[in-house]
Amino acid sequence: MAPRDWPRLLHEAFEVGIAAKALFALVETLAGLGLLVLQNGWLQAVARWLTAGELGEDPADPLARWVMAAAGAFSLSTQHFWAIYLVGHGLIKLAAVGALVAGFRWAYPLSMAVLGGFIFWQMQKWAATGSVSMLALSVFDLAVIWLIWHEWRSLPD
Repeated sequence: MAPRDWPRLLHEAFEVGIAAKALFALVETLAGLGLLVLQNGWLQAVARWLTAGELGEDPADPLARWVMAAAGAFSLSTQHFWAIYLVGHGLIKLAAVGALVAGFRWAYPLSMAVLGGFIFWQMQKWAATGSVSMLALSVFDLAVIWLIWHEWRSLPD
């Protein structure tokens, strides 16, 4: 690949990364809104429906039992926390992506700072829980921060 192709490829990677962030942010926002409108018992009902066949065959199935236990532990306060978190997280990212797409210069450092804050929180969660998804999200966010920085630096004065 010729060195002259790198700027174009990095710009395309930036656009793909921002589009992915927008899609994830939209899904987060919609999931949070769903949590706000659904009754608290919905998760237990869905878990019962999903695991009924497996628990009928093997009442000791560890995965099915874990799903049921997790659904049973999903309290109203937990539901409200995740609803507010997902809506807030999603709207913040949608606003940052919108500002980047609109071409506002201030959106580049702001977006990097917002993603940096999310990485900080995700790494705390990873350290506390060992969640591979938090680590993967943080790596993806770091890549997007680098792409935002590169795009920002390549803007004409």
